Amino acid sequence: MPTEHVPTKESPAVEGRSTVRTLLRLWPYVRPVRARLFTAACVAIVASCLSLVIPLVLKWLVDGPVTDGDTTGVWLGALYLLLLGITEAVLFGVRRWLVARPLAGVEASMRAALYGHVQRLPIAFHDRWASGQLLSRGTTDLMMVRMFLAFPLTFLLVNAVTILVGYAVLFAQEWTLGLVLLAPVGPMVLLCWLFERRYSVVTRRAQDQVGDLTTVVEESVLGIRIVKGFGRHRSQTDAFRNLAEQLRGTELAKARLLAWIWAVMTLLPELAVGAALVLGTVQVADGQLSAGTLVAFLSTALALRWPVESIGFLLAMSQEAATATERYFEVMDAPQETDTTARQTPKPSDGLRFEKVSFRYPDAPPDSPPLLTDVDLHVRPGETLALVGTTGSGKTTLTALVPRLHEPTAGRILLDGEDITLMPRERLRSLVSMAFEEPTLFSASIGENVLMGADEDAAAPELARALAVAQASAFVEKLPEGADTQVGEQGLSLSGGQRQRLALARAVVGRPRFLVLDDPLSALDVHTEAKVEAALREVLRDTTALVVAHRPSTVLLADRVALLSGGRVAAVGTHHELLRENPEYAWLMSGETQEDLR
Repeated sequence: MPTEHVPTKESPAVEGRSTVRTLLRLWPYVRPVRARLFTAACVAIVASCLSLVIPLVLKWLVDGPVTDGDTTGVWLGALYLLLLGITEAVLFGVRRWLVARPLAGVEASMRAALYGHVQRLPIAFHDRWASGQLLSRGTTDLMMVRMFLAFPLTFLLVNAVTILVGYAVLFAQEWTLGLVLLAPVGPMVLLCWLFERRYSVVTRRAQDQVGDLTTVVEESVLGIRIVKGFGRHRSQTDAFRNLAEQLRGTELAKARLLAWIWAVMTLLPELAVGAALVLGTVQVADGQLSAGTLVAFLSTALALRWPVESIGFLLAMSQEAATATERYFEVMDAPQETDTTARQTPKPSDGLRFEKVSFRYPDAPPDSPPLLTDVDLHVRPGETLALVGTTGSGKTTLTALVPRLHEPTAGRILLDGEDITLMPRERLRSLVSMAFEEPTLFSASIGENVLMGADEDAAAPELARALAVAQASAFVEKLPEGADTQVGEQGLSLSGGQRQRLALARAVVGRPRFLVLDDPLSALDVHTEAKVEAALREVLRDTTALVVAHRPSTVLLADRVALLSGGRVAAVGTHHELLRENPEYAWLMSGETQEDLR
């Protein structure tokens, strides 16, 4: 368990990013609910503009009933104000009702699209990306997008329309005072532009740090046994604290920027209103302006305070949504696994062939040697071939090429004469079944985990047969609900040997034509291993199999053995032939040192 977390993906530069262009990428998801969102925006505009009618009612009250001493008129004006307030509140409630359900649907559809896309991304992508970064994009980032669609998207439009209508009302009442209120617009636009540039950078940093923090938490939870077993809780806590402190510092930087823009966006309009009040009072004293007009003017100006002051807040939320959208589409833009299908003439019962296969990981240094070089192998139909070699010789990588978890850098792989790169992946993976060295189980029942390796219509007899082959029937029957027993996350409620047997059962349940086993018996005790081997021999008779082996007992399951050394096939033969003729193979099987062999 590492004590330091190193982010697996660096944040791209965002200073030159167009916020509008980024947010426009949400349109395909928003389009199905555009009518409802547009209706909600119109309702909000009407509700907001109603607040501008209130100053006009006040002007009528001051210049009319109040000046004339008309009590009835005053009560009538109060009734008008009450009705306007109630109507405004109801309309804003309707707006909220209109957007709640469709935006929850938008978030759900985006999350489903992300999950589906991640499932179709190549293994090389997952090797480069930390799981916490993917989790944060599917949770926190999408929540920010939904909040943007629900509030800032609507109110940027609503407030813009309200400000335009409000200034029209102000100029209609007294154009000289309107010019005073218009004076801060230029400085505010410049400040908003500067704020947007700085805030976008800090926001991106914060959201990436959330992903890094999520990764550390996930790794610590999944590796809690290692953390406790090696007493590394303090170092893990320190790593978490360091990342949390970095995130705290970034969030404080965001808070400082928000405080700065909020203060400026509040101060400048207030200074303008104060100047207008002084100038308007002088005009009323000189008889150039009625008291009602001044009251209406100032009331309108005050009604525009929130639309103006909220610009900084709305821009901040928009920047966070733009960053979240950018992070979301970083994953969605990653190329999926592609199929290049072509008509092929299969060779009946030709088995599995590797022809001049070489492989280098996509992110390996250009000058590094390939992991596999010119591998030529032929696994005959119905034959079991064991792969043997030292650690790092390329055994596991070679097996991963068969179901196209990785793509060969050069050469080709044939199944019954068909090039696997020209086969649809769905068909390829229905022909090939795998049991990996690390047995991974999901938070589901034992039966559901095993039947993942079979067709959807697989029934109980196939499950029982697979469990019997893997010598798992006895321990499964002893569980509280048998095969319906739920296993915990990663199957950690089971022992390593139990998990490995269930993984083996998953590999054989579908009766695959081609079987790839990566050291499938490493976690079994001697007695269980012997029973599994006996049952597995029956399965291997009906399939073409490639088995990674480290122990002689596993090698004896195979008809022939291929020795990998330095990424190349060094020798192929039976177990006994290689023992006699190949010192490296004899050393691997005996566990002796090279000096002993000499």
